[in-house]
Amino acid sequence: MASERSKKRRSASQERRLITAALPYTNNVPHLGNLAGSHFPADVFARYCRLAGYDTVFVGGTDEHGTATEITAQKYGITPKQLCDFFYKVHKKIYEWFEISYDNFSRTSRPIHHKLTKEFFLKVYKNGYFIEKELNLPFCNSCHRQLSDRFIEGTCPYCGYEGARGDQCEHCGKLLDPEDLKNPYCAVCGSKDIIFKKTKHLFLDLKKLSPKLEKWIKSSKAWRPQVKSMALSWIKDGLKPRCITRDLKWGVKVPIKGYEDKVFYVWFDAPLGYISSTKEWNVRKWKQFWQKKGTKIYNFIGKDNVPFHTIFFPAMLMANGEYNLPYNVVGLQYLNYERTKFSKSKGIGVFCENLPDAGLSPDYWRFYLSFIIPETKDTEFLWSDFKDRINNELVGNIGNFVNRTLSFVYKKFDLKVPKAQLKQKDKKFIADINKQVKAVINSFEAVELRAAIEGILKLSDMGNKYFQENEPWKDEESAKRVVFVCTNLCRVVGLLMQPFIPSSSKKLLKMLNAKDKDWSKLLSFTIKPGHKIAKPELLFQKIDDIQINELKKKTSKVTQYFESVKVKTDKPAAPKSDNSKEEVKNMKSDIPKPNYVTLDDFNKIDLRVGKVIKAEPHPKNDRLFVLLVDLGEGEHDIQIVAGLGQYYNLADMVGKNIVVVRNLKPALIAGVESNGMLLAAVYKNEVTLLTVDKEIHPGAKIE
Repeated sequence: MASERSKKRRSASQERRLITAALPYTNNVPHLGNLAGSHFPADVFARYCRLAGYDTVFVGGTDEHGTATEITAQKYGITPKQLCDFFYKVHKKIYEWFEISYDNFSRTSRPIHHKLTKEFFLKVYKNGYFIEKELNLPFCNSCHRQLSDRFIEGTCPYCGYEGARGDQCEHCGKLLDPEDLKNPYCAVCGSKDIIFKKTKHLFLDLKKLSPKLEKWIKSSKAWRPQVKSMALSWIKDGLKPRCITRDLKWGVKVPIKGYEDKVFYVWFDAPLGYISSTKEWNVRKWKQFWQKKGTKIYNFIGKDNVPFHTIFFPAMLMANGEYNLPYNVVGLQYLNYERTKFSKSKGIGVFCENLPDAGLSPDYWRFYLSFIIPETKDTEFLWSDFKDRINNELVGNIGNFVNRTLSFVYKKFDLKVPKAQLKQKDKKFIADINKQVKAVINSFEAVELRAAIEGILKLSDMGNKYFQENEPWKDEESAKRVVFVCTNLCRVVGLLMQPFIPSSSKKLLKMLNAKDKDWSKLLSFTIKPGHKIAKPELLFQKIDDIQINELKKKTSKVTQYFESVKVKTDKPAAPKSDNSKEEVKNMKSDIPKPNYVTLDDFNKIDLRVGKVIKAEPHPKNDRLFVLLVDLGEGEHDIQIVAGLGQYYNLADMVGKNIVVVRNLKPALIAGVESNGMLLAAVYKNEVTLLTVDKEIHPGAKIE
């Protein structure tokens, strides 16, 4: 038996495993749902692979290019590089506190990534998998900018969903091009004044690669059924060439003649960040994981990234011809918060930058997330469930079993494990333990992490029942047998829970004086008679309602980073625009030189006093408020969409007497009609609404 296990370990050590987690954008900070959707499950699996003896590398990084970064940087009045520098540090600090065990956490803006992306592209270009054609790209006349992918929205031509983006419909999952959308509008300013301009671009010929992709997808045995069926449905619908260049400045430059003014589509260069991060980790060994046969690559991603990791990225790898394809695309669903979505602007959710100051060890959060990893369907973070899981499972199950066992060793046997004469029922119990341990390992191997944590809890539950049924407090012989078996079971539980709650595992193994570094002796009882343990301490503490309420307040706090952090910058020029002053405010532009108008021109603007009688959040954009404004007798209440989410609380808006442009042409802003515009003063990071200094009848004309 021992010889057979050692053979398996040697086999495991020869197998290379590369684990990747989806690269987060650096235009914001992660909430707990982001962690549950890739970083945390990837970390749990990577920790398991290391402990099981596999040659394991776990890489990640930040996705820093694209329109999202450019627009966010412009909003804050800083350069894209300054934005990414700032948020990279914020992300890295959060993941380190949460004990995400990346072997390397890189950035797509680093020279090593730019160089690798260009080399990768040139090989695909040489292999003949790119085609050149003209593309009709959307251009917003209000913003004076080209709208890439997610910054144009409209109605999905397949399912009719009105909030579909220019690259994908989140409702039905179909991949889209911007010109596929019906009733398109600019997601930046809401304008429908969009034209399509023909420009020359490069396309990855997915149609040419489709047969290879289909064969590979069908042969992949490790994928979850819903991931495989989604991928095959895209194949069935017919793949079209996919544009891989963009008219932007911030990104990886296209290294061929005629494309000097273009960069790569962010979804072309971002997944290559997995490769460049591995190369940055070790310039000699990285090829063993990416180019040598026998490596198993696991991609942990959210469901919105499934099409790119099952179709687009594998097609790129096939077209290049030098790289290993993913062994398992672990597509995860969404974690919601208290039956709704996470929303930073509304203070709804658990925001990761607050966790270090919330007063709980990372292991408490990691333990609860283990139960709600959205493996096959969307799951919910519920405070009541959080409290119950901690108190009943972490404390009442694992903590109780460890405490009662080690306290017994301390009080009855002076910290030394006694010699015991095991009975047949004890040997059967040990066999049951080993059977359950194997079930837990099988769950890890299948990347069924929720089943793995449930299996570990079953082990400690078995220990509690065994302890209770054998009544060690009644006679010394029973005490010796129970203590010997349960102390060894504590070690097994401590080892198995390492991937989920590493700090608590380390603390338990230290109390046991166990020297295990991996799981090579997991099925053996290595704590022998005479072994001395350390004085036991409580591993976990219960949480009460007062703590829960404090945690809610602390973790839902929204940090306004660029309100408090001064970033030295050369401010980029704001885009030319004839849109509302709201846009100018959001872009934080410098005060322009006067553009003189005549008195007749000014008199065309109808300025009125309006009283806000109702304020609601925008259904699609957290930065926007939808206000119902009373303009007095004889006027209907009008609806105004205003970008105040970062500067005002929604509840404080009701009752304010504001200044309104009454005769502004109605416009759709992110899909909601706005029939006017309020006025605000903007200076650097300060935004103040224009109001009247005395109470006056709504509708009063401003002259």
